[in-house]
Amino acid sequence: MLRKIETIEGKNFSWIDMQNPDRLDVEELAKKYNFNALNIEDCMTKSELPKLDSYDDHFFVILQFPPISPKVGMAKNSQLSIFFGKEFLVTVHQGDLKPLTSLVELCITGSDEQRKGRLLGKSTGLLLHEITDMLVDDLLHTSRRIIANLDDLEDGVFDQRKSVARSIALLRREINQLRRIANPLKRWVLEIAKNVKRFTDEGEDLGLFFDDVIDHIDKVIETLEESRETMEIYKDTDFVLSTEKTNKVLAVLTIIFTLAIPATVIGTFYGMNVNLPGGADVQWMVFGEYTTFILVILASSIPVVLMFAYFRRLGWISG
Repeated sequence: MLRKIETIEGKNFSWIDMQNPDRLDVEELAKKYNFNALNIEDCMTKSELPKLDSYDDHFFVILQFPPISPKVGMAKNSQLSIFFGKEFLVTVHQGDLKPLTSLVELCITGSDEQRKGRLLGKSTGLLLHEITDMLVDDLLHTSRRIIANLDDLEDGVFDQRKSVARSIALLRREINQLRRIANPLKRWVLEIAKNVKRFTDEGEDLGLFFDDVIDHIDKVIETLEESRETMEIYKDTDFVLSTEKTNKVLAVLTIIFTLAIPATVIGTFYGMNVNLPGGADVQWMVFGEYTTFILVILASSIPVVLMFAYFRRLGWISG
């Protein structure tokens, strides 16, 4: 597992990004900035619930985001722990937040000087907004990808040659997990916006910036709710169509079995060692040596024709 600790200097503040850190690395940083020991324990726990703890000189927040590869496994979310103060910003994560790692690389390499200046040229509050906005935008892209998957799934639902039950189940699981991320995320971003005000200079109003992030989260939630409703419709439709297909197959098999009953009964009679009209031991051979065969065919076919006509009159057999 790749372990990286990067310190990026901004205007009057430092951004420390810790990817897959050891406990000693975090504890050393905690001594420097006087972080709470419980917060250190929380950021080292990979399955901690979202939370925000506020202190006099900083606040600590844990956020949850989708994993980098939802198709591989949606069981565990990606966790981002943030220590925020006026002169520092510390991010702790496991390296599975690709947008964040890309942002760190951009600030280190300076591949986009204009954007780097926008990120590091003002305050920790603006940098925190850029990080959350970028991760929420990635969440928005994920929700839009689900819409595209729903469009592809629609064709499979109405194609009886394909089985889409597994695809529906996997997509429902992904939608539910994203909903569990997006719904609490709105609350915690609102809390972040309130706490950031304590550490911003007069004249620097970040409220509108975080309101834009909230708007994006609302779009994600709205998209997921629509996708959830659409998925329920597809699930019910697939169930109805599958049931109808199964009933048709069973109806055909039942009719075939029913029509075969007369032939089975007649054939059984002529397989007995008893004297029957046209039997092998009977001298009455109207149609020669094939009399038995012809009688069996006639005795079997006539009931089948009568049953077929009766079933069709009842509407059990259509066109």
